[in-house]
Amino acid sequence: MSNQSTLTPMGAMLRSSTRMYRNSLELSRAAMAAFDTTSNGDSPDTSGGADGVEAGTTRPEWDTDRTADDPSDLAVGDRVEFTKTISDEDVTAFAAASGDTNPLHLDEEYAEETRFGDRIAHGTLVSGLISAALARLPGTVVYLSQDMEFLAPVYLGDRVTADVEVAEDLGGGRLRLSTTIVNGEEPCIDGEAVVLVPDAE
Repeated sequence: MSNQSTLTPMGAMLRSSTRMYRNSLELSRAAMAAFDTTSNGDSPDTSGGADGVEAGTTRPEWDTDRTADDPSDLAVGDRVEFTKTISDEDVTAFAAASGDTNPLHLDEEYAEETRFGDRIAHGTLVSGLISAALARLPGTVVYLSQDMEFLAPVYLGDRVTADVEVAEDLGGGRLRLSTTIVNGEEPCIDGEAVVLVPDAE
């Protein structure tokens, strides 16, 4: 007789969802470490950033635009954009933080022989700009889920913009968002997220 427990379909789904959530959380942490940015709370960052970055930090090369400044005013159509250039430092920091040392991202000679012709940024690093945009929504934002499709590569030195727009108020402070990243005029990531903004209830 096998001593392996049998999961019900619901139990298997919950286990899978928990695993996906943990993986997503770890990838988001790695992306945020690479960007050296944090959520928009009021306390100092204690994650051990290389230069002691604090919550709410911004840099001259980052651009942000948003349509609402108070979480209670968030409504369908409100949006936030976050723009930055993906640098070699971002890619190497993300590789170190995440453990993703694929030579496609780190080895120029290797990358030149691939279909991309040069090094490209990690897809999850680029998608981290969505987290950076969410950190600039008003209020305390809790990421609940993210679906995305990778449409085009992003090369080192490309300046990309994450555009997050409120698509639906789900009630109870939960919002469904459209999440896109564009490289110039070219879409490179498309998807949607659900977040919790308790102050928006």
